[in-house]
Formats: sequence, C-alpha cells, structure tokens
Amino acid sequence: MTDITDLTLAELRDALKAKKVSSLEATDAYLANIEKATDLNAFVTVTADKAREMAKASDAKLQKGDGGAIEGVPLGIKDLFCTEGVQTTAGSHILEGFVPTYESTVSANLWRDGAVMLGKLNMDEFAMGSSNETSYFGPVINPWRVKGGNAKLTPGGSSGGSSASVAAHLCAAATATDTGGSIRQPASLTATVGVKPTYGRCSRWGIVAFASSLDQAGPIARDVRDSAIMLRSMAGHDPKDSTSVDRPTPDYEAALGQSVKGLRIGVPKEYRLDGMPAEIEKLWADGIKWMKDAGCEIVDISLPLTKYALPVYYIVAPAEASSNLARYDGVRYGHRAKEFTDVQSMYANSRAEGFGKEVQRRIMIGTYVLSAGYYDAYYLRAQKVRKRIFDEFSDAFGKCDLILTPSAPSAAFALGEKSNDPVQMYLNDVFTVTANLAGLPGASVPAGLDAKGLPLGLQLIAKPFDEETMFKGMFALEQAANFKARPENWWA
Repeated sequence: MTDITDLTLAELRDALKAKKVSSLEATDAYLANIEKATDLNAFVTVTADKAREMAKASDAKLQKGDGGAIEGVPLGIKDLFCTEGVQTTAGSHILEGFVPTYESTVSANLWRDGAVMLGKLNMDEFAMGSSNETSYFGPVINPWRVKGGNAKLTPGGSSGGSSASVAAHLCAAATATDTGGSIRQPASLTATVGVKPTYGRCSRWGIVAFASSLDQAGPIARDVRDSAIMLRSMAGHDPKDSTSVDRPTPDYEAALGQSVKGLRIGVPKEYRLDGMPAEIEKLWADGIKWMKDAGCEIVDISLPLTKYALPVYYIVAPAEASSNLARYDGVRYGHRAKEFTDVQSMYANSRAEGFGKEVQRRIMIGTYVLSAGYYDAYYLRAQKVRKRIFDEFSDAFGKCDLILTPSAPSAAFALGEKSNDPVQMYLNDVFTVTANLAGLPGASVPAGLDAKGLPLGLQLIAKPFDEETMFKGMFALEQAANFKARPENWWA
C-alpha cells in the first residue's frame, strides 16, 4: 500500500471508513514525519499524546461504523486558533505559555467531525507578515528548493507553518487564516490549495484577533477536493461571533466536477503589474486558455481602484491591530516584564519585550491613523475607499461569475531577501488584499513551475457566499493544470 502520509485527505477518509487503515496508524505515520522534519520548523507545539488519544477514540467509532465526516484524519492547527489545554502563542513571545481554557469554534467543529490534532503550526507573529520570518519561534522553511540549490526559501506567510506542513506531508491538511492573503500567498509558494471563504462563513470566535473586519479562517490542503472537505467541516454559523452569517453550509465536495460550461471568467487588466515576472504573465495566460477550453467565456473587466487596495489595507489593518493588541499588557496573561517601577512602565516594558519589530511597527502605524486629527484624514477615508472597492467588485460580478488572477507576484524567495524592506514585503499581498477588503471568497490553486522549479499559483475570486461556483472553477483549473510536482525530500 502507498505510504499512509501520501494519501490525500479524501483517500485517507475513505480508507479509514473502509477499515483499510486505522487512525492510530495514520497518526503515528504523521508524527514520525514531523519528528524527521524539525529542519522545516513548521510546528511550535507537537501534541503526540493527545493525537494518539484522539486517534484511538476515532478508531473505536470507526469500528462500530460510526464517526464524523473526517473521522480519524490527522490535521495541523495554525497557532492562532485557541485550543483547550494546549499552548496558543500566535507566534509571539507575549503569548508564550498561554494555555486557553476554551476551544475556538473552527477547531471545535473539526473535532466534532472526528479530526485528530497533531499540534500547533508556526506562523508570523499575530499573523503579521508574508514570509513567516516575524515568528518569535524562528522562520518556517519552505520544503521547495530552487533546482540545484539549497538556499532556505520562505513558505509564505502568515500561514507558513500550515503551507509547509501540508506540502511536506506532515499532516493531511491544516487550518489557516487570511487577513490580506495569508492563506492564498503561502499556498501559491508551496504548491498547495488555499481557500479564503467569504467573510462570515467561518466563525472567528477563539481565533487570536489581528484585524477583525478582515480576518477569516480557511483551509490549506493538498488538492481542491481536500480543501472542499475541510471547509465544509470548518464553516457554519456561530452565535458567539456577531459577524458569523446564519446560512447553511453547502456540500462543497458535491460541486466538484460539475460542468463550468458557460461560466463567465473575468480578467482584470489592473492586475498586470510593471515588472511582474514573464512566467507569471504566461501562467495567467495559460489559466485563461484552460478555462476557455473548459467552455468558459472570458470577459475583460476593469477594477481601477485596485491600485488603492494596499494603501487602504495598510491603514485599516494596523488600525484594527492597534485596538485589538491593546489587551496584551502583562496584567492577566502572557509575558510580563521582570523590571518595572510602576504600572505604566510594566505595560511599556512588557509590550516592548513581548512584541516583535513588525508587530510594533503596525501598532505604531495603527495608533497614528486612529489618533485625534488623523482619524478623518486616514482611517475614515480608507474605509470610504474600501466601500468603493466592494462596489467595484459588485459591478464587475454583473459581467462575470468568477475572477481569475495570479495568486502572488513572485515564486518563493529566499529568507532575508525582503525582510529589511517592509514595502517590498507588503507588495507580496498585492493580488490578494482586495478580496479581504471586499469580504469575498478567494482561492489559490497550484498551476505550474517557474524556470527555477518553484511553484506558482492562480487565484479565483467569487461573489459573496458563492464558494460552490469557486470550487467548480478551482476543480476545472486543477484538472487542466494537471500539476503533479512535489518537493524533493531533503529534510528527513
């Protein structure tokens, strides 16, 4: 039989139900892979004992013919999701040692459906970053390498631990979050499938907040089918989250393989950037041809406000981060400075020691744009432009059903290559932030390799709550691209 860890989530789910393999066997196989892959630094915490307990409980259910939709399937959980009794750090020193007494709704939904937790995945600190270099626990290393080279590459961010662990087969799939592209960009850089659902589709309750009006949970998986299975389990209405939308969760897997004939695919001219690598331009053209060959109609659309998306994002997101991160003060939980003279210096010293440079930078920007005299000039104006970006997408969706763009402006780059230039780093999200600002579903599908042998992805964006059409398009794209490449195993 194939190595258990080479089975897709769908294949493993079916093998478990058919009793061809046990959850404990699958869990042990993944734990062995994790042990060999310490060089990737993908996990912050490995919960081996808990995983085996959960696997045994799943096996007992499967023996009786019971069990949930993903009973016995071992998963990795981004360390932004609170997990009861298991340290949750958000990749930050300020939360090191914090053990929640409650479970995030998304992870609780996965345990309800029978999933097994292998551990908590490394990430950019408080999800602020595009390369997983801002983590207090060190950068995650991309399993992919340049052909013939051994330089350490970024797996993308902030969900770098999720993308790297899925690409390296350290878990069957992983949870992730996307505030400005943190699911789709890492998926693109590691040849995995990343789905950011519509804002409100997955509960944010129990997820450490970065920017509350932008954050959304979603899966990173090996293929489109696996991501559809994951999203169905993760999603659902939650009365504990006031932004969670009360509507039924469709069976996304059922949408796969349905005909895309007649679907109108929008191609926005504004996504053709100066200096964009020719390979990404070519891949985009290939994607357009694949969709056309599948029977789709290609429609040229215009989204002129796209050029304002990054500036708007880097006002709104830091403003919300400044507000959300005010709670980390060294009083109730998390890091507290050892040296201080009064309450004020305890706050200041605890925050200075606990937060990394990128988080401090964004708190400063956010506090500035929210301050008296600047609120109207920056924050209010950014929110008005954000509404116009949403309206522009609404108009575009009058002419098309899905929008096709590249997922990221480059393939994986070397660690340290952009970390000293925040603006260069922020440009990694240029294709993805618009979907967050407008609350739209978006997904990245692996579609090809560049000249150096590194993966590139294509992105589909859909109308609000039309993930089914998006999955239909993703599956058609995946079939046409027929992407089978895998990173060579240099880490085990």
